[in-house]
Formats: sequence, C-alpha cells, structure tokens
Amino acid sequence: MASSKSLRLAAAVAALAAGTAAVALAAIRLDHTPGPVSVAAAATPAPSAPSSAPPPTNRFPAPPAGAIVFAREDGPNALALAVTRTFTQVSVVGQQGHGVSGLAVTVNGVRAPACGPGCYRAPVRGPRSVDVHVGSTRWHVAVPKARDASALVARATRVWRSLHTLVFSDRLGSDATHVVVSEWKAVAPNRLSYAIRGGPSAVIVAGRRWDRSPGGKWVESQQSGQVHEPVPLWQSATDAHVVGETAAAWLVTFYDPRTPAWFAITLDKKTSRTLDLRMTTTAHFMHERYGPFDAPLTISPPR
Repeated sequence: MASSKSLRLAAAVAALAAGTAAVALAAIRLDHTPGPVSVAAAATPAPSAPSSAPPPTNRFPAPPAGAIVFAREDGPNALALAVTRTFTQVSVVGQQGHGVSGLAVTVNGVRAPACGPGCYRAPVRGPRSVDVHVGSTRWHVAVPKARDASALVARATRVWRSLHTLVFSDRLGSDATHVVVSEWKAVAPNRLSYAIRGGPSAVIVAGRRWDRSPGGKWVESQQSGQVHEPVPLWQSATDAHVVGETAAAWLVTFYDPRTPAWFAITLDKKTSRTLDLRMTTTAHFMHERYGPFDAPLTISPPR
C-alpha cells in the first residue's frame, strides 16, 4: 500500500514535471513512489534513493545498537552522531546513499579514524557534550542523560494508525536551496490531498486521483498503489531515546534501519500524538508539523 511518505515524493515529482525548478530533488525516491503513471514517467532521473529494505552494512554507516543518536543536514549530505559508553561515531551519507569516505573528522578534538564508508569513530566515551568537526562543518551537540523511548515510539505508532483525520505541513529539501513546501490532509482509510506551494495539487480517493497544475484543470487518473492513511513516516525504530522534554511533550530521537533514516519527533505526553517530526536521510531532509487531529474533515473528488 502507498503512504503519504511515498506520495509526498510523488508530489515533488509532479512539481518537477510541471517545470518548478525548486523541486529538482523530487525523484530521489522515484523507484518506489506511487503516483500518476504519466507524471512519474516524465520525471527526470535523479540521484538513486534509499530503498525500503536495509542497504548493505558496508555502504550505509548505520549507528551502533544502543546509541543516543542525533542528525542534521550538512549541505547535500546527511550528518549523524551516535554516542555510546565506549566510543562516539560520526556518520556522513552522500546524495547517492553511500557513506562519504576520506573526510577529516574529530570529536572533542580527538581524531576519528574511519570505521567503514562514511563511518568515523573516536574513543570519546559517554560525553555530556560533543563538538564535531567534519571538514569546515562545526557541530555542537549537548548529550542529555537519555532514557529508553522504545515504548513511547511504539505507542506513538499505534496512535498514528488510530487517527481518523489529520492535517499537516511538510518541508522537503535535498539541500538548503532545493526545497518543496506543501500542505496535506488525510482521511482514513484511503483519502489524501495535498497542495505544493507554487506548484501542483492533487486529490486521492481510494484507487483514483485528480491532479492539477497551477492555473490548470483537474485531470483524473488511476492511483498507482492503494493509499492507506494516516500512518507514520517511520517503518521501524532502533536506538530510541528521550533526549529532551517539557511539561507537555517529549523529544525523542531514533534510527529507522528499514528506510534508512534518522528521526527526531516531539510527542504529546497526554495523547502520544506526534506534534513535530524531522527526518534526515539520503538527499532528503524533511520537517513536518501535525494538527489538527481528528477534526471534522472530508476529502471528495474535485468538480
């Protein structure tokens, strides 16, 4: 079944096909992106994408089990940090989904030798703060006394799948320049609509969809892949930890080996709903804000 995760990328493909230059990042996940067949076929090839199955461990620098993880965008690369009791690992993933080798990396001033493609480890044990230097990039990370959040992520996943309606905004970029901003609405079990800022929009109802370019008319076609919504972006979660909290919410970070990607989510303490999400992976830097939840909402074929 298709999800809004893959359809968000199909939306970017549609914008690319419509000539919106800012969305050249669109086809990074084209290999498994459902959407209107005519649009997908017209899309320009782009960097290869991470698949839904874990890639070979010698190509993608995944974090070690049990680590506290953090991630960020670093130009076109994904930069991640994994802190353990015995060492600290830095991961750098390029736009082709492979680890970036040959970099000069230090952690708190200590040289981090390579531990594989895009993997660098320094014998810095359980630091309370980390200063990472990767080439010209400087990154300071405060490391809290984190606690396991596996149960919180599992509960949040169940809450996602129990939602009836959801409204959210999405910012998707392949670097700081190429960015798509869109607004989304989902109605369980199989209705979805989106509008790209300055670009195309679409309405999906079960196995049919309607697409419209800016200023154009709605065009009906078959939806390639059945939609099932609402569902979370992540497919699995390891290394889940609470790394911050307020009176109302937890900040949780984890790694999803099936995508693969690093996540940081804000969870409401009362409802376990996901309020905010940041995902970092191959040429794919996403920020989403969620709500309202279960509001009265209908999605119907356009007239």
